[in-house]
Amino acid sequence: MKCAVFASGNGSNFQALVEAFSNPKEGVEISFLFSDHKDAYALTRAENLGIKFFAFSPQDFKSREDYEEALVTLCQKEKVDYILLAGYMRLIYAPLLEAFPHRIINIHPSLLPAFPGRTGIEDAFKARVKETGVTVHYVNEEIDSGEILSQVKVAIEEDDDLDSLAQRIHQAEHRLYASVVRQLSQAKGSKK
Repeated sequence: MKCAVFASGNGSNFQALVEAFSNPKEGVEISFLFSDHKDAYALTRAENLGIKFFAFSPQDFKSREDYEEALVTLCQKEKVDYILLAGYMRLIYAPLLEAFPHRIINIHPSLLPAFPGRTGIEDAFKARVKETGVTVHYVNEEIDSGEILSQVKVAIEEDDDLDSLAQRIHQAEHRLYASVVRQLSQAKGSKK
C-alpha cells in the first residue's frame, strides 16, 4: 500500500510513520512527503530519511482548486493508495476528496468530537478535563469531523503542564497512526 504524507511543520508524525514501515514486509510504503510550506522541518526529515519530497504553496496557484488539482495530479502520478495527513494545517476540498474517496486520513490530538481544530491539546488542558487523547479519522470537507477510525485515551495528570501533556500526546499519536495504517494495509491486502 503506497502512502503519501502531507505535513505543514515539524514532521514528527511523518518520521514515526517512515520508521514504523521501514521493513518492506509490513506492506506499507511511504512514497513521498508533501508540504505546503517550503521551509517546513518535515522536508529536512524527508531528506535525511531518503524519502522523496515535494513542496509548493497555495499562493503559487491562481485558485484553491488549481492548488488541489496539482496535488491530485502529484498523488496520481506517484500512484498512492492513501494520503496521510500529519500536521497538515489546511482543509481538504472536493478535488482531493473526489479523487481519493475514503482514502485520506488525519490524526488529531484530542478525543474527537471534543476539542477540534489547531489547538486541541491546549484546549483540553485549559478545560481541565481528566483525559484527552488522539483520534485517527477519515477526512471530509469539515474540520476534524470525518468518520473515526480509532482513538486512544491519554490521562491528564495532576502535575502535567502543557509541554508534558503534548509530549505524551505525540507519543500516543506515533503509536496509533502506525497501528491504523497497518490495519488498513492488512484489510486492503485481504481484499485482493
